[in-house]
Amino acid sequence: MVGFFGWIRTPYTFKQSPAFKRSGWLVLALLLAGCEGSQPQPTLSSTLTSQPARATQVVTARPENTATSPASTVAISPTIASSHTPTPAQPAGPTLQEYPVPPGSRPHDVAPAPDGTVWYTAQGSGELGRLDPITGETHHINLGAGSAPHGVIVGPDGAPWITDGGLNSIVRVDPITEEVQLFPLPAGSGQANLNTASFDGRGMLWFTGQNGIYGRLDPATGQMEVFDAPRGRGPYGIATTPAGEVYYASLAGSYIAHIDAETGAATVIEPPTPNQGARRVWSDSRGRIWVSEWNAGQVAMYDPATGAWREWRLPGDQPQAYAVYVDDQDMVWLSDFGANALVRFDPARETFEVFPLPGSPANVRQILGRPGEVWGAESGVDKLVVIRTGTP
Repeated sequence: MVGFFGWIRTPYTFKQSPAFKRSGWLVLALLLAGCEGSQPQPTLSSTLTSQPARATQVVTARPENTATSPASTVAISPTIASSHTPTPAQPAGPTLQEYPVPPGSRPHDVAPAPDGTVWYTAQGSGELGRLDPITGETHHINLGAGSAPHGVIVGPDGAPWITDGGLNSIVRVDPITEEVQLFPLPAGSGQANLNTASFDGRGMLWFTGQNGIYGRLDPATGQMEVFDAPRGRGPYGIATTPAGEVYYASLAGSYIAHIDAETGAATVIEPPTPNQGARRVWSDSRGRIWVSEWNAGQVAMYDPATGAWREWRLPGDQPQAYAVYVDDQDMVWLSDFGANALVRFDPARETFEVFPLPGSPANVRQILGRPGEVWGAESGVDKLVVIRTGTP
């Protein structure tokens, strides 16, 4: 810059002719224009931000696991905003990922564990499976000769508890030692076709049997009681409200029932639609009971505080609502056999969002989850599936 400003003074110090002055100022103007043009200018790309699209999907691969094929992820792809004004960061959209399990497992139910792994019942092989979602590796625990496990949940003790129709027993597996402990149904109970279990607010394990019973087990003493269900066959899904109240659904009986924790008596509650085929139940944070209605292709909601019912038909021509689960955001999730999809229902907006499943028929028979994750067992294609919702 010293040389440049020294050159500016030159026309006045050594050459004073008008012609030289004009030529000197012309050169000066050109130089100044060149200096101005060399400065960095704002570009469109420096102000654009990405926002998640809600429809476009891409498929990416995961490392191989101990099953026969790699897991896959279906993710929402980004689009570019056209505004020049920076926009706040947007939350990530839902992603769907599948995990293969050993062929012939026929996974029926899933239960995410506190350590991040996921338990599942391998009904086809009579085993309890455990998936590591980070590596995709699976590990199976044999439950004994004749085992046909149906449901699995994680109890207050952190252990998986299983309803095993083949063994006609409640089964506990120690998550550390893998010791298998059986709690057989009392003599004379008959073959119950055990289905699902749930712990109440006092630590008692309640369970259902499709052949017409429901019961409770005291894990501390091993004492078990079995009750005859109203209308006989049908008890299927069962769930506990945040207040510790227990409700079950009867598929064959087309009703839901509230269980008195003291007496064990079940009070029948009739949904509005006759013969709707109430299959599974779940509670939201307010204690309202959500019901998957298999025969009617509907999701229903019963409010114990008011006794009121509401029902919504799932989208599509022939919906078949099998499983139901309410996540930590009070969104209602269902598996729809008719659409081969998982479906999210927003109770506030009364709208459905459908997530088609890659394999067919996936046959997701049960849904469970933890904050930000919704898990299902794809019994028809020997896979587990998770939708990561993108919420904290």
